[in-house]
Amino acid sequence: MTLNINDINYANEMNEHAFVTLFGCLFEDSPWVAKEAWQTGKPFHSWEHLYEVMVIIVRSASEGTKLQLLRLHPDLGAKIRMSNHSVREQRGAGLDDLEPREYEEFSELNRTYTAKFGFPFIIAVKGKSKDDILQAMKQRSTNHAEAEWTQALSEVEKIAAIRLEKLLHNNE
Repeated sequence: MTLNINDINYANEMNEHAFVTLFGCLFEDSPWVAKEAWQTGKPFHSWEHLYEVMVIIVRSASEGTKLQLLRLHPDLGAKIRMSNHSVREQRGAGLDDLEPREYEEFSELNRTYTAKFGFPFIIAVKGKSKDDILQAMKQRSTNHAEAEWTQALSEVEKIAAIRLEKLLHNNE
């Protein structure tokens, strides 16, 4: 589907089902964000406004809902079923082709991180290499829980922005 990136009215004129189907992928397996945006945020004045409405919805969610959102993200480098967006994003960072040693290192860091924080390590991987991500995992694993909670939610917002940008430029 090609979006007219100059005309936000395209989104404003969609019915709820079409809107949620198209924008429900921005936040990992969380179409509720798009549904609430459609129900409460219209009319959108720009694509940036649509994104801002969605971010406000996530930021306004309960701690439990935010935790569920974080837990929907797959472990980086894991060989598990994940959304098409996550598959493409991880492939772009080379995480789909890890050597056995790298796979073990990522797996161990994922386990340690999740045990400490209660949710998987989340980072917007666009423009990052395997080594960049590995270093970030090691560094962020030393964070205090509150700082890492804030960082993880910030990364979720970055991922959503990247996905919206790709969608607007027909690079789903």
